[in-house]
Formats: sequence, C-alpha cells, structure tokens
Amino acid sequence: MVTYLAKLGELTLKGANIKRFEKQLLQNARLYFEKTDDVKIVLRAGRMYLTADEPLSEKIEFCLEHLVGITGWAKTMVVEKTIDAIKDAAYELCVQAAKNGAKTFKCDSRRADKTFPLDSYTISKQAAARVYDEKILAVDVHRPDVTVFIEVREKVFVYTDSKKGIRGLPVGVSGSGLLLLSGGIDSPVAGWRMMRRGMKVDAVYFHSYPYTSEEAQKKVEDLAARVSRYGISVHLHIVNFTQAQMQIKKSSPEAWSTLLLRMCMMTVANKIAARIGAQALITGESLGQVASQTVENMAVTEMMAAYPLLRPLVGMDKEEIIADALRIGTYETSILPYEDCCVLFSPKHPVLTADKDEAKKIYDAMEIEPLLQEAFETRAIKRFWSGKEANQAAE
Repeated sequence: MVTYLAKLGELTLKGANIKRFEKQLLQNARLYFEKTDDVKIVLRAGRMYLTADEPLSEKIEFCLEHLVGITGWAKTMVVEKTIDAIKDAAYELCVQAAKNGAKTFKCDSRRADKTFPLDSYTISKQAAARVYDEKILAVDVHRPDVTVFIEVREKVFVYTDSKKGIRGLPVGVSGSGLLLLSGGIDSPVAGWRMMRRGMKVDAVYFHSYPYTSEEAQKKVEDLAARVSRYGISVHLHIVNFTQAQMQIKKSSPEAWSTLLLRMCMMTVANKIAARIGAQALITGESLGQVASQTVENMAVTEMMAAYPLLRPLVGMDKEEIIADALRIGTYETSILPYEDCCVLFSPKHPVLTADKDEAKKIYDAMEIEPLLQEAFETRAIKRFWSGKEANQAAE
C-alpha cells in the first residue's frame, strides 16, 4: 500500500462554508479514478490522504499534480505514534536521499496532536540525531538538500519529496463558464485560470472548414483535453462558422471583419451558455495585445455578451501568459502551425477604435442571425475528462 498526503489551501479559510468546499474537493479527486473503491480518500483537519495499492501510484500522482484546491502533496510513510518509529522513518528517508546525492538535511516537525509527549523542536532534534551521528548527512537548517517533514496527527506522517500543488478553489464551487477556445496560447490559459478560481468550464470552438484544416480542429481538441486535466471535465462545442464568415466577408467593410466575427461569436456563445446553464463567458483577451483587444474594441465585443464577460488575462503580458501555458502543458500544442478562423480572415488594416453604435449598425445590416442560429443548432459536442487523461498518462 502507498499513502499520499495533500495540504489544503485557500478553502480552509472559508469558515462556515468549508464543508461545501471540502465536499467538492473530495468529489473532484474521486473523478480521476475509474473505480473509486480502488483509492481510499479521506479529508481531515486540513489534510487529504489518498491510500491505494502500489500500481495506482501513477494515477494518484497525476491526480495530485492537476487537482485544483491543494497547495502541496507528497508520498508519505505512515508510522506508529512513537518517537522510535519516527526516528527509524527519518533515518530511512535520509539514507535514500544520500544515495540520490543529497549532502545536507534538516527535520521539520508539526505536532497537531498535542497529547504527544514531545514538542515539535524535540521531535526534530531526536529524529535527526542518528542521521547526524552516523554522518549520513550534514545538518543545514537554512538551505538543506533535503527536508524531512514530520506530522504528528492521528498517526505520524514522515516524508521528504514535497511538491507544489495548483492551489486555488475546488472546481465547481464558483459556478460555471463557457470559454471561447481558439488554437492560440491565450485562451487555454484563461480557462485554466478560471478553473483555479473554482469555476466549472466548458468551451466553444469556431471552425471554418475547409478554410481552416481538420488539423486545426484536432489541435483545439487536444487543448481541451489538456485543460480538462485541471477542470475534471470539459465539453467542447464545435461550431461550423464557414457560412457566417463568408457572409461577414461579403457584406461588411474589410476593416471591421475581425471585430464583427467576434460579435458573431459572442452571439452564438450566448446561445450555448443559455443551453448549458453557464453563468459567464470567458475569453483569453489581453489589453492591447492585438487590434481587437483595444479598450474600444473590447467594449464592442462585451456589448454583445448576454452574460458577465470574464477576461482573466486582461492585465498580463505575453511572457506571463506563455509561462502559464508551459506550466499547464498547452504551449507546445498551441504553437503548432494550424491557423484558426480569426487569423485566416484578418484584415490588413483593422479598425482600432470602434464605436459601439456604428458596430451595431454594421452588424444588424449583415442580417446574419439566421446563419448564427443554424451554426448553433448544428454544432458538434465532444467530452474530455480527467479520468481518461489519468489513464492515458499511466499507460
């Protein structure tokens, strides 16, 4: 059997509402596993414990690497609540660390169970004694190569290799949103950032075959699958926008084509959000990054939204967004050379400071609503979920 310990983060500050947050976190964790009976998951006093047979280690680690709502996690030894058992466990971990190249160590103890006869300082001191006496590792309390963490609770948990978690709030505690997902770098990061705030996220992708390739659609599906690792599941609505784009190209000024396209996307996104019960729309817009993302043009886009329009990247620069994309594993897919419909029909000289009244007048003159309704009704839907991703990662 193996046991993993995860530390809860922001949700522990939720006071009287904490039970709802804890229940959601437990439910999300279980969804990473096909058979919930295979993994025992317990949440107690700011810690979550996952216990299973050794072959499930990879799936458990996949879960903890992607589960939103925990600040850190580690594979842990579970020993009896005696100082001798603690000393033996610390010694064993330090011997292994020395074999792996470590030269220095320290012990960091927490005594949550105040009935234990030794305080935290004494636990650390005694746990380190044999390692120091036998010169397995040298002590360095400031910058050790390895830290032995000791937590005295209902049992004692001893571990060294503590990893950072995703943090945030459990997905599902902050309502639901619909992400406008393209094949670029920004929108997957925007979806992930809203997931970290506890929002359940589904997505819509606008496809213009044959002007955009099947590879472009596959690219977006891969991005949806990658993001679903954090969001538990993502339903991707694939909307055929070819006829709508041709109508825009035929009946509107070229300089306005990108902005009108985004207005049409908002119209269809409103319809999908109403159908699935989403409470907000999400985009990957960053202020000033491209022509459609000036303050004036973003105001035109927002004018068409029937729901709150969330822009989690609005104040971030490209390097910050790329850093997040690398962190969540979407960057390499996003930079594949398959263009989406926004790029394909971009005008050479787009309007930069659109007026809302003028934009609405041009939009209404296109008489495009029937085409948008048809695009909505004929959309395809694909589901991606964390359990499948966990299984593939473990294969």
